[in-house]
Amino acid sequence: MSAIQTRLRLARAGFTLDVDLRLPGQGVSALFGPSGCGKTTCLRAIAGLERAQGRVEINGQVWQDDATATWLPTHRRQLGYVFQEASLFPHLSVRRNMEYGLRRLPARERRVSLDQAVQLLGLAPLMERAPQTLSGGERQRVAIARALAASPHMLLMDEPLAALDAARKAEVLPYLERLQRSLDIPVLYVSHSIDEVARLAGHLVLIEQGRVRAQGPTAPMLARLDLPLAHGEGAAALVDAVVASHDATDHLLTVRFGGGELRLVSTREHAPGSRVRLRVPARDVSLSRTRAEDSTILNVLPARITQIAPDGPGQVAIALDCAGTPLLARVTRHSSEALALRVGEALFAQVKGVALAD
Repeated sequence: MSAIQTRLRLARAGFTLDVDLRLPGQGVSALFGPSGCGKTTCLRAIAGLERAQGRVEINGQVWQDDATATWLPTHRRQLGYVFQEASLFPHLSVRRNMEYGLRRLPARERRVSLDQAVQLLGLAPLMERAPQTLSGGERQRVAIARALAASPHMLLMDEPLAALDAARKAEVLPYLERLQRSLDIPVLYVSHSIDEVARLAGHLVLIEQGRVRAQGPTAPMLARLDLPLAHGEGAAALVDAVVASHDATDHLLTVRFGGGELRLVSTREHAPGSRVRLRVPARDVSLSRTRAEDSTILNVLPARITQIAPDGPGQVAIALDCAGTPLLARVTRHSSEALALRVGEALFAQVKGVALAD
């Protein structure tokens, strides 16, 4: 079974990284946490750029094991590394920047062709351009393609969108999603943006002060009331669903998941049967003991309360189970007490706001 297993410890003055990661061997896993918590240090230690103590095994390949004195230097670890800044060679064209990483890679070891990387990142019109003529988003797409063209067994991405403005982030994110769907290469993605994590990651590691506080599939992690991710104005649950239909007149998209149907406004066409990821903000979920039949709210789902916790002055966070899919509601303490809400109670979740995570 493919898996990423990493146990690392690195001590510095005033800071210690001590992590034990158990991650899927494919898809996107995100290292999430506040600035200074150790995300980048962890990534650099996996790459061999920082000398930590422990063990690093990537899908059966041992890159480091102090117990057996095994240590592969960075250039022998089959990885691609994408930094915050694209760091392209200014004197080389886009094509020659991408070809640079191929020089030391025998043709028989190439798992991702140059043409495939170009197609995945939409770079065909840019190949003869100089880096200084590109936008920030275009430069970062070239940097990602350059890393992929080296046919890595793992792709490490250190906040690749942090240096971009909102428009350039919106430009690059669809290409990252395309990589996730098209390649079997595992990606370890460092970010302090929960929006990026919700959109891209299937697995989430929450790091605090150099240690792993929790790790697991992204959707359940975001709905755990014992973690800060499920609290505050930005709290939201993720729902993976299948498109049922799209009404082009009303721009109404209908999707199905284990807990029922959700409808939301979308101007984009989605083919029936295609998979989508939705974000359901906790602040847009209200609770009722009866199903309202004369309401403007389109989405009403049967649910059961699994946990209730305080969530700031006058607010409570409520975790819900909707036929196996976790949802969140954020309501006033007054409303919770007035309805005498209790763990285990069955009721209806009225979902006002739903957005496509992609």
